[in-house]
Amino acid sequence: MKSKLKVSALLLIVICGSACSDYLDIVPDKNKTLEGIYTTREEAYNALASVYFYMPVDNRRKSTWLLGDEWVQPEYNVDYTQWSPIRVMERRMTPDEPYLGIWSGTDGAKKLYVGIGVCNDFINRIDAVQDMSFSEKEDWKAQAKFLKAYYHFLLLRQYGPIVIMDKVVSPNDELESMYVARSKIDECFNYIVKTIDAAIPALAMRREGIDLGQIDKLGASAIKARVLLYRASKFYSGNGDYNTFKDGDGQPFFPQDNTATTQAKWQDALTAINDAITLCEANGVEMYKYEKRILDVDQADFDANTTIMQTYYNLRMVICDRWNKELIWGCSNIPFTDNQEIYTDANIMIQNGLGHPGSMSWNNPQNSSQSLGASYKTLERFYTANGLPLGEDITFNDATKYDVVTTPGPSSDAAGYAKTRGILQPDAETIKLYLNRELRFYANVGITGGYWRAYSWRIPTKFYFGTPGGVQSAQSSYAFWTAIGAQKPVEITSMNSDPRAVTLYPTPIIRLADLYLMKAEALNETLTAPNADVYEAINKVRTRAGIPTVQDAYAGTFVTTAALNKHLDKSGMRDIIAHERKVEFAFEGHIFWDMLRAKKAVEEFNAPVMGWDKAGENAADFFQVRLCQPRMFTLRDCLWPLPTSELNKNEKLIQNPGW
Repeated sequence: MKSKLKVSALLLIVICGSACSDYLDIVPDKNKTLEGIYTTREEAYNALASVYFYMPVDNRRKSTWLLGDEWVQPEYNVDYTQWSPIRVMERRMTPDEPYLGIWSGTDGAKKLYVGIGVCNDFINRIDAVQDMSFSEKEDWKAQAKFLKAYYHFLLLRQYGPIVIMDKVVSPNDELESMYVARSKIDECFNYIVKTIDAAIPALAMRREGIDLGQIDKLGASAIKARVLLYRASKFYSGNGDYNTFKDGDGQPFFPQDNTATTQAKWQDALTAINDAITLCEANGVEMYKYEKRILDVDQADFDANTTIMQTYYNLRMVICDRWNKELIWGCSNIPFTDNQEIYTDANIMIQNGLGHPGSMSWNNPQNSSQSLGASYKTLERFYTANGLPLGEDITFNDATKYDVVTTPGPSSDAAGYAKTRGILQPDAETIKLYLNRELRFYANVGITGGYWRAYSWRIPTKFYFGTPGGVQSAQSSYAFWTAIGAQKPVEITSMNSDPRAVTLYPTPIIRLADLYLMKAEALNETLTAPNADVYEAINKVRTRAGIPTVQDAYAGTFVTTAALNKHLDKSGMRDIIAHERKVEFAFEGHIFWDMLRAKKAVEEFNAPVMGWDKAGENAADFFQVRLCQPRMFTLRDCLWPLPTSELNKNEKLIQNPGW
């Protein structure tokens, strides 16, 4: 633990208006004493910026978004530190320099304990500022309190039991007082919730204008709901896998809860979720609908196929449309450098280069990382058009899914073309696996026979060697490693070949769809069998996606006998909700943590990731499932190791199991 606080921070807060984004660059003077930073409102605002500086930046190379099994980076890139989250999934991490090490800032991660110290210092000093109103001081102090709680939560999520740091560590303190033991899981959760509760009353209801990105009542309430959802989940409640992982007092760090205690925790989570939903809905938060200008290349198809194309745009832009009505809290804290690396790093998910129609300059990796592909497993997670997983839909034939077919065209299949117009290229070569899928599949994934929308163009992707989206030459390494792209995080007006034409947007931390699915999950866990309220919550997400309700899908004519009425059973509904989260939050950094808290991470991630043969020049050679990357993920990897350097400094710390 650090004994002195070093306040040297850089915060870029995206101030998003209707037409442009500005950046507020705040760097406190390194030569000022801590006492001197808080004498005026302006200096206090700079200090508030340093509180936000420690927010981890997701949707980047070094972020938790790349954990799990959705993304695949090629093995030829031997710079393991550049793609360290993926290396975690390969079991390459060591305690000496842990990847994404937010405990003490290893691998370039934010030093969250330093950030917590900055929060504590800010809370202690803000009252001394003279040229601020009492209410403004209370609001800023509440923001620091919330962030202190949130940083503790991020540490808990990653390390399990953590050290609670609730006061400023002074350079004059006794050395021994700085060395603190880890607290038990329930103590950590209770502290986090208590601190959020203390912050919420003084926070502004909803941030607007230049304050977008700062926490408000809506965001804090939603995050509180998430924290309590985690507390109730299997990994953190009654986890027998860690019953021998004990504190110095001989008691387990993880609570070995009985059924009644776990049920009480689920009820607490449900109450917080309902409170957050009520507050958000009362303040204008709603499921996203695209209401801006349709791309010129899409206008004719939109006019002819309005319902489907509108749904497509809703799904395609749900995270890219800046500060939209569904976003409850987003992060726009982007580190800046003096070179163009910011464009590469900030838009790492912008995959495919942009070529002018008729040219072959489709793949320009100047400001993207095209080699980062989506896994084959992700392809199969999306539902059929009937709103069912592939294996639960009688219309899906696993034996023929790789058969090469032609997409519907205006002459070849007028009825089919009417449904796929603007979604699939007409009369194009593809495979059966890519047909009759839900719209989130086409909006989220880059496929052969589909479209890739970027910089207002509609690229007819094929992904074969030498075609749009594919490898362009034998010497080129700039192509999706799996020959599968991920469109969802790519803003449709961005052009990755020119940093001036890259459109930034805040990384979504929590949005309304998350609360609805959290409600469905928590409510289902508190009941003996799912009821109409469970279905209503999950159907809010499914309806926006353009698929049948849970009741219609699982009691309908397309469901397999084995899955018929699965939604009527608590266990079956639990699986349905978990699958819905995988689909709705694909490529948003949720799946790793969802599988972890459900105690399914080892089962889900301890398997190789697959993709197509990107060297194939035709369908027969291309559509061959190949090994892209081996993976190894065990119980040890569910908790990050404490850095060896911290263990050497603080003898009271106990290392996580297996490390």
